Amino acid sequence: MLSAIALAGFAIAIYAAWLFHDMPDAGDLVDYRPPTATRAYAWDGVLIGEFSRERRIYVPYDAMPPQLAQAFLAAEDRNFFRHSGVDTMGLMRAMAKNVQNAAQGRRLEGGSTITQQVAKNVLLTSDATVGRKLKEAILAGRLEQTLNKEQILELYLNEIWLGYRSYGVGAAAYNYFGKSITDLTLAESAYLAALPKGPDNYHPQRRKAQAIIRRNWILDQMADLGWVSRQAAEAAKREDLKVQKAPSRAKYRDADFFVEEVRQRGLATLGQRLNEGGYYMRTTLDPRLQTAARVALMNGLELYDRRHGWRGAWGRVEVADGWEAMARKKKPPAERRDWRAALVTESSGATVRVKTADDGMTGGIISQDVTWARAGKGLNVGDLVFVEPAEGGGFHLRQIPIVNGALVAMEPNSGRVLAMVGGYSFSLSNFNRATQAMRQPGSAFKPIVYAAALENGYTPSSVVMDSAITLKGAKEGENWTPENYNKKYYGALTLRRGLELSRNAMTVRLAQGVGMTKISELAIRMGVVKRMDKVLAMALGAGETTPFKLTSAYASFVNGGRRIEPHLIELVQDRNGETIFRADKRDCPRCGAGFNGDESPRVIPGGDQVMDPITAYQVTSMLQGVVQRGTATSALVLDRPVGGKTGTTNEYRSAWFVGFTPQIVAGVFVGFDDNRSLGNGETGTTAAVPIFIEFMAEAAKDLPKTEFKAPTNAKFASVRGIREAFRPGTEPQLRQMLPGAPSSGPQPYDKVWPDGKLTPQAAPPAPAKKQDDMTGLY
Repeated sequence: MLSAIALAGFAIAIYAAWLFHDMPDAGDLVDYRPPTATRAYAWDGVLIGEFSRERRIYVPYDAMPPQLAQAFLAAEDRNFFRHSGVDTMGLMRAMAKNVQNAAQGRRLEGGSTITQQVAKNVLLTSDATVGRKLKEAILAGRLEQTLNKEQILELYLNEIWLGYRSYGVGAAAYNYFGKSITDLTLAESAYLAALPKGPDNYHPQRRKAQAIIRRNWILDQMADLGWVSRQAAEAAKREDLKVQKAPSRAKYRDADFFVEEVRQRGLATLGQRLNEGGYYMRTTLDPRLQTAARVALMNGLELYDRRHGWRGAWGRVEVADGWEAMARKKKPPAERRDWRAALVTESSGATVRVKTADDGMTGGIISQDVTWARAGKGLNVGDLVFVEPAEGGGFHLRQIPIVNGALVAMEPNSGRVLAMVGGYSFSLSNFNRATQAMRQPGSAFKPIVYAAALENGYTPSSVVMDSAITLKGAKEGENWTPENYNKKYYGALTLRRGLELSRNAMTVRLAQGVGMTKISELAIRMGVVKRMDKVLAMALGAGETTPFKLTSAYASFVNGGRRIEPHLIELVQDRNGETIFRADKRDCPRCGAGFNGDESPRVIPGGDQVMDPITAYQVTSMLQGVVQRGTATSALVLDRPVGGKTGTTNEYRSAWFVGFTPQIVAGVFVGFDDNRSLGNGETGTTAAVPIFIEFMAEAAKDLPKTEFKAPTNAKFASVRGIREAFRPGTEPQLRQMLPGAPSSGPQPYDKVWPDGKLTPQAAPPAPAKKQDDMTGLY
């Protein structure tokens, strides 16, 4: 008998030794913080996104409203502040109830206290075993000796899974109600406290009745315990349970492409710490400009799509009950929040009527849209289409474009990316064409060629022949003849006029004179490409780059020739407020000192000098001429100093415009993802410039109409009525222009301005017929 007892004792000892050999240390929780979401904010403090493995916002106990903590205690552990980790009476009640649960085949209750749940959630697994329960009870006691009650409750309320993609009460308050926990009502706090028993059991939409019953039971418990008045509890019980339709990272929804790019760059910088470190991330995004960019790009792509006709309904059904379910299967772009799926119920001549799937609204399609549809594949009864309510009643007919594009805007001096849209709709395709699409820029590359020429002895008034040219190809008998877009040639032209009219043949001759080595080196220094073949076709934009890189390169023209580092993340701080990343690496020794009446600190501009400031200003002035007299005269409607360059590649495959004011540079790209032709006449002027105009009209409306700043050492002369900038020593010498004297020659001019301050003569009028550009890559 004794030997049997001894053997049993020995077996128990062996089991205990095995069970507890890997027991976690409760002391590990002293400095424990659960994984928390990194939250990204726009420059003005608007929340634009969260990055997390577990969506959690850590909230200190002192910042929690008492009624929220009390709701959870009433629901889970009313004796929390009285027991020492294990609630013996609660455990006995659970064991008694488990007899009934076992008989009915229900899940057994554990009778766990909040302390035990913290031990299980943080230090143990969720295995429903006796061994785990023993460990849980032992660890609960150790936790009570290591942490105070408030610290344990803080861990519990921040760690627990509450459904709706929410870990912890901070995230749950935002995801369910769109609020901070300090703004929750008593009823909302009680509902959150109902969720630990099983979020799916009390889903606010699918199981709303059960959710309200559980919430109201908790309110009654709080009143019985004296934590709220009976009157307050009854008032809260009468409240409806209203939550957001779906969990949302942020209220602002126009920056999906930008936020995803921030996430990718954050991962490259911080690694997986991004998803669990709880960082504060301030980005460079301007929400007003981002919304303007999204709207302008979507409008421009839809306008292009409309020019190319109605492609027909996206679905068809027999008119019968149940068609709504099929209609709802195809979603409109999430960014077009007013679009609705609809059924064509009547189609007779100019009359077309529809019924929407979601709300059953009926109405007619406006006549212009009916005409558009009739010119395409028409509209027939039973067609499923997208419509948008019109202001005057009825509906507009809508169609998702198959063309795509990108728009990126940044500050030319700092490199802060103010807005970025990588396509028509992130909900339909998250491929970011601003940063990932490698495409030929066409004539939008030409300013780099002209800048290289100005860096190497040419001036804006230097003359180059615009005439037919044929060059030998790489293979015998394969000659290359770059042609101008309109197949015409204008003879001797100044560099300014050649760039304004985007002359291909002239640009190739200029590239021959400068040398492709120097052009390639400048393009690399400006960040347009990492490498470039030194062939003349590259002078017409035959290489590939992204809208992001090309826009950044144009910033160098505006900021005095510096290559800025375009960035989306301005600042990152850890959960303790320590700065771990700052985009601005410049030193400012006196910036932290208090004001004492002395001159403010002067911080030198950032970025490497990639070209002479005078060259940068000369190109800027010439690109202003593109808007004033060249291929982008439609941008004159902005009524402010604007420069830029159009680009159209062979067979109209890509359309570009990169333009700027003194404060903002913005690049627009339009093209199909499979690089097919956009169609005859779809040039940078036609497809891209209108998008730039719509965006810049909104972006610059509150900005002063300042002129582009010229370097102090630049010399100025009037050349054929245009005020040109020169490097000292290269400006033409003053001479008298006699009446009838020929104005042609290598350096035509009227008058020299040594101080650069006199008012220039009026510019000649724009040509009656707009010219456009197209690379001659045959």
